[in-house]
Amino acid sequence: MTETGRRGEVETDASVTGERNPPEALEAVDTHCHLFLIEEDPAAVVEGARAEGVGTLICVGIDPESSVRSLELAESFRGVFATAGMHPHTASDLDGTAGGAIEELLASPRVVGVGETGLDFYRMHSPREDQERAFRAHIGLSRETGKPLVVHVRDAWVEAMSILEEERAEHVVLHCFTGDASIAREAAARGYTLSFSGNVTYPKNASIRDAAAAVDADRFVVETDSPFLAPQRIRGRDNRPVGVIDVIEQLAEARGESVENVHRATSENARAAFPGLR
Repeated sequence: MTETGRRGEVETDASVTGERNPPEALEAVDTHCHLFLIEEDPAAVVEGARAEGVGTLICVGIDPESSVRSLELAESFRGVFATAGMHPHTASDLDGTAGGAIEELLASPRVVGVGETGLDFYRMHSPREDQERAFRAHIGLSRETGKPLVVHVRDAWVEAMSILEEERAEHVVLHCFTGDASIAREAAARGYTLSFSGNVTYPKNASIRDAAAAVDADRFVVETDSPFLAPQRIRGRDNRPVGVIDVIEQLAEARGESVENVHRATSENARAAFPGLR
């Protein structure tokens, strides 16, 4: 979850729903969205995404309550899965009760990841020591369950990469990747998966596009972080999972590849990064 997106009125015209035409027979995967934060009926959001070729969504929890809601949504809609965890903003609230709730949720096969967790030294809604404590605890849960770790990093790349190495994190998805090409190459060398969001489409973010071009085709996936980070085409409005098609198109341009190839690669990579997707 990020806070750079802006909330707006629910839009239903073609400019927002997208009227995208993804390649036939390919199903895109939005590996990171927050359906519980979208001011629209979840059924309509899921159906709208499916109609545009985005058939699999991972609804990412940011605290015990939203993680429970994410699982409820995953159990209600075909193609929707969940994660369970504590965002760095809520890291100070990770106590025995919250930790137990997260562990219980991770037992469900519909919960396919741990997090989102990580470090956010930009907002600092939780003290650094609490963020690092919670981050390490989530890495431990990822190791114990075998489920991938969904990692949020903002203004803390050196510290986050260090903790991931120290704690021997293995199955790592770097959500909304904003590092440069050198960080991207290091993450890929460790076997991490880089997840790119709508901010890769922003004109000023050439460094993110360079990072996307710096890694092999099996090291990246796509996401929306909806309702945040709407792609440039609809920037300033609430994002939806269908916005992942814009991300695919931008990555194809940045990498000098066809949209079809990136579409296929990101779908396959998502299932490799999140083995619980079925």
